[in-house]
Amino acid sequence: MIYREYGATGKKTSLLGFGGMRFDSIEDHDKCVRMMVTAAQGGINYFDTAPAYFGIKSETIFGKGFAELRRLNLPYFCATKTFKSTEKGIRGEIEAQLKRLDIPSIDFYHIWCIRNLEEWQERKKDGIIDALKKLKEEGLIKHICISSHLLGDEIKELLMEGVFEGALFGYSALDFRAREAAFKAVKAKNLGAVIMNPLGGGVIPQHPERFAFLKKGSEGIVSAALSFLWDHKDITVTLVGFENEGQIKESLDAINAYKPRSEQELEEVKSSSCGFLDGICTGCAYCDNCPRGIPILRYMEVYNQKLLDKSASLSDIKNRLSTNWNVDTQKAAECTSCGQCEKDCTQHINIIARLGEIAGWR
Repeated sequence: MIYREYGATGKKTSLLGFGGMRFDSIEDHDKCVRMMVTAAQGGINYFDTAPAYFGIKSETIFGKGFAELRRLNLPYFCATKTFKSTEKGIRGEIEAQLKRLDIPSIDFYHIWCIRNLEEWQERKKDGIIDALKKLKEEGLIKHICISSHLLGDEIKELLMEGVFEGALFGYSALDFRAREAAFKAVKAKNLGAVIMNPLGGGVIPQHPERFAFLKKGSEGIVSAALSFLWDHKDITVTLVGFENEGQIKESLDAINAYKPRSEQELEEVKSSSCGFLDGICTGCAYCDNCPRGIPILRYMEVYNQKLLDKSASLSDIKNRLSTNWNVDTQKAAECTSCGQCEKDCTQHINIIARLGEIAGWR
């Protein structure tokens, strides 16, 4: 395992982290705990969850897993999050989280899911910064962190606030250009940088031929996509949402076999990606709350096929909608252009225009 300094905290975290949002057998607690043990035995010491992953079930499983890791004398750090912004709200949430997680304090506590700067200003008005500082003074949290879906200079502006010790943000071979500005703030403020969606929400392994530019020799596409991130020296942890034990072992094999590129080689790989990655939806699902009931995420996933698979006919793409999800293109015509989906989109995709195009597919 490779370990890197988490910003200025003095802690060393595993470059490969365990994301607790994709267990394929969430009701089988023993199986999920065994997954955490396998990860820790392989050297993973960073475990990330949230109070809305499978409801509260992920945090509950993490609590059982941490108890087993303590019994086996295996080290770990816990990261979790809050949507709350008032002191009363955060305090109530964190007290419940500590009970579920069965720990006295949380190592890395994240203000969760900042999607635009206006939203961040509202949370600041609620007193979120002072509330977290107070909880840190009381020892309930150790490090104040932020989780963001902002792009470009906006994410840089957020991270330059001066209160955070670490940041969690999306970054992959799919969308790296949209968030590279974050690393300027990471360097300037000496922050820990934790990466979510390292496989582009599953888009990368689903289209290995389009991402072949990542590969070194005969390595698989998952290993290649992770290696691309590990080549970034400013990245502290790459979170993988493991579904099962096999995926953990595959990722551990990848990091144990990892051979870094030079900075020049990394820049050459980035340059080779130009021309076909802009505008790809990574499937975060924040848009999927249409007041008209339009299945936006499904439409955007199919639109990815149009962008990625140039050989696919329009008929083939339409068939994927009807076959995979029992949805036809005409539902997209019900869009009223209210803008809610675009407001929530973490990548600022022109969803309304795409829905209009899909509605016109014949």
